[in-house]
Amino acid sequence: MASCSTGRALAVAMTLCSVLLLAAAAGNFYQDVDITWGDGRGKILGDGQLLTLSLDRSSGSGFQSKNQYLYGRFDMQIKLVPGNSAGTVATFYLSSQGSQHDEIDFEFLGNATGEPYTVHTNVYSQGKGGREQQFRMWFDPTKDFHTYSVLWNPAHIVFYVDGTAIREFRNREAMGVAFPRTQAMRVYASMWDAEEWATQGGRVRTDWSQAPFTASYRGFAAAGCAPPSSSSSQAACAAPGSPWMDQELDGAAQDRLRQVQRDYMIYNYCADTYRFPQGLPPECSASK
Repeated sequence: MASCSTGRALAVAMTLCSVLLLAAAAGNFYQDVDITWGDGRGKILGDGQLLTLSLDRSSGSGFQSKNQYLYGRFDMQIKLVPGNSAGTVATFYLSSQGSQHDEIDFEFLGNATGEPYTVHTNVYSQGKGGREQQFRMWFDPTKDFHTYSVLWNPAHIVFYVDGTAIREFRNREAMGVAFPRTQAMRVYASMWDAEEWATQGGRVRTDWSQAPFTASYRGFAAAGCAPPSSSSSQAACAAPGSPWMDQELDGAAQDRLRQVQRDYMIYNYCADTYRFPQGLPPECSASK
């Protein structure tokens, strides 16, 4: 756990320590998460360092973090379903509750044998999503574990793959664009059936003879503000006090992000004029 008495001015740190908990996951799934559905298809193995989620024709499975967070840095190592994974979706995301929920999504859309996975990202604010960007990866995500990360602070949301930023969603509230900043979120993961749309728009269906489909998770790390329930304490969580609260992408990271988007992005809502015939969303025209 991060020390509340180091790193920032002592007065600021003492204030933060009095009103919030800075939470860092211990890397043990028994301690960090609850398996919430799947009737035994989600399993924590061994000493708690590995968790598997499975999908068969009857059901998928999923888990959620025990803690809630208002801003933070969240990392998960995932090895995706090998072979013919068409119609399946594995996820790693943050979400609040309710019809006006906020959400930050990594979704991994399976494909037919030999075809690449699609890494699908999205951001919801106050119940409104529709901000999809999709990528192919520069590696086979089924051969080994790779680290998928979300940085969420008042300035922006950044999606990382193995430490490389692939997407940045900046706070454009000044332009009237809603941004997640008031609702605490839990970390979730799931393995589920989306054959109606996930693989080539639903043209390739799930081969259930290959079931169960299993994705593996390890290395969960969460460093963030876990606010108490009162609104005043939630507001205090937004104050600076930890590295992730004011972390920005430097010039090299921005250059790499642009390269990844140029080489591996296959869909960007900000380029979809067919979907937005009356004009693209306002954040699409904004510069940094």
